[in-house]
Amino acid sequence: MTYNNILEAIGQTPLIRLNRITQGLAPTVYVKCEGFNPGQSAKDRIALHMIEDAERTGRLRPGGTLIEATSGNTGFSLAMVAAVKGYKCVLTVTSKVSKEKIDSLVAMGAEVIVCPKEAKPEDPRSYYRVAERKSKEISNSLYINQNFNTENARAHYLSTGPEIWEQTKGKITCLIASAGTGGTLSGTAQYLKEQNPNIQIIGVDAYGSALKKYHETGEYDEREIYSYQIEGTGKNIIPANCAFELVDRFVKVTDRESALRTRELALMEGIFAGYSSGAGIQALLQIQDDFNEDDVVVLILPDHGSKYLGKVFNDQWMEEQGFLQEIYEEVKEPVPTPAFIATV
Repeated sequence: MTYNNILEAIGQTPLIRLNRITQGLAPTVYVKCEGFNPGQSAKDRIALHMIEDAERTGRLRPGGTLIEATSGNTGFSLAMVAAVKGYKCVLTVTSKVSKEKIDSLVAMGAEVIVCPKEAKPEDPRSYYRVAERKSKEISNSLYINQNFNTENARAHYLSTGPEIWEQTKGKITCLIASAGTGGTLSGTAQYLKEQNPNIQIIGVDAYGSALKKYHETGEYDEREIYSYQIEGTGKNIIPANCAFELVDRFVKVTDRESALRTRELALMEGIFAGYSSGAGIQALLQIQDDFNEDDVVVLILPDHGSKYLGKVFNDQWMEEQGFLQEIYEEVKEPVPTPAFIATV
């Protein structure tokens, strides 16, 4: 198959059955590997769709500048689309974003502004507020605003949802997906629920995020919010793209367990995926008793592991977080690293 440009390669990512990491579990579990997109994440879908929607409606003109607050993946996808279409790109990120992600954004031609991860949303230093300020300072610019631009979810309604329905031949009984902006979870859920309202939708949230509490009570509780390490899972705001009425339940996961599951996914299934993918695996294992042998579970893996070589796949970083040290203490002896590097 040939393509006229890289953007035509977005979508139609594979659905792959898990075997070893799910051994002993009753349901059949598939993962939707969004790292197979050309920009190595599900955000390729929304970047292209939102930009083309802005072009159609006249909000984005030739020679314009794209501006976004991002955890890295949306930024890379926007920069990729901008490179093909001839736009400039200014991105704000938090200081918890990996160096690899930042380097990739710069390599794709984006201007990157790093903001403190501790800054609350209303803080002028937060990556949300800095992006908003830049959109006012730069003429002929468009603030993509993925959290509140509902074309985000629409992109997944038009692509991810139909793909999963077709790939499972309509047999899916449960969808598990991380909730960040909520676009992937909600857009996919909307399409699947329209096909079969009995499909269970499970949102993955992080400790330190406000989403689960808001879903259960309708209350935005700032006491729920604190700094955490998982990227692309959870929010300290309530994004418009998160359609809570479509979600049956949220499951919270920890930084440590999610990191270790990310590594296990590579070691046991040969699937090199990102941090939030491990969060999804951990959520699945936490609720495994809720499924039976007739269930077909689809878990969305949002991005590729190459974006996390300095974090979850880096022993020094893992030890600094105390993630590996806890394993050493549990087994009372050193644990070998996943691979050995020999020199001669």
